[in-house]
Amino acid sequence: MRNIAALAAIAIVGLLGGIWFATQPRDGGDSFAQCRASQIAGGAASIGGPFELVNAAGETVTDQDVITEPTLIYFGYTFCPDVCPIDAARNAVAVDMLAERNISTTPVFISVDPKRDTPDVVGDFAANLHERMIGLTGSPEQVKAASEAYRTYYKAHDSGDDFYLVDHSTFSYLVLPEHGFVEFFRREATAQDIADTVACFAENA
Repeated sequence: MRNIAALAAIAIVGLLGGIWFATQPRDGGDSFAQCRASQIAGGAASIGGPFELVNAAGETVTDQDVITEPTLIYFGYTFCPDVCPIDAARNAVAVDMLAERNISTTPVFISVDPKRDTPDVVGDFAANLHERMIGLTGSPEQVKAASEAYRTYYKAHDSGDDFYLVDHSTFSYLVLPEHGFVEFFRREATAQDIADTVACFAENA
């Protein structure tokens, strides 16, 4: 009888455990699981973090000053012949699409070319793309620290003149003030793709 009772107890525990497992969210409790479209090596927590840069007015600002609502961050440079203006313009269109859905989003352009991109230069570049876009630059050390936080890559070609190009990664990063980095977008993502994904994150934040 003792053996039967023991086996019955084990069976009940196993059954309860199975029910508990079956009712747990398969996303590990991630409230944004339905919004994510990409897999991030090391997890989302491995990307992003504090930064200190300089805005168009020449003021030193931090990530907390800049990221006050859903924010799309792009690392590029103003002398970029095609990729940067196209990507940044796409992000600006996505911001307007989101505004139509009553979701306020900040587009941010961080220069990886501090030698040429002074606060005035990056500020004018950003303002020409969108009235709400924030242009940021800084010292080489500040730019490097921000780039490393977001795991981006950039390298200037030493051409010996002022017309050099800069190789750089081309991701756009979605950052939420209370959650930090949550998603990234590749170049092939459309403005509609970005708007839909940002809306999902904003509505589930």
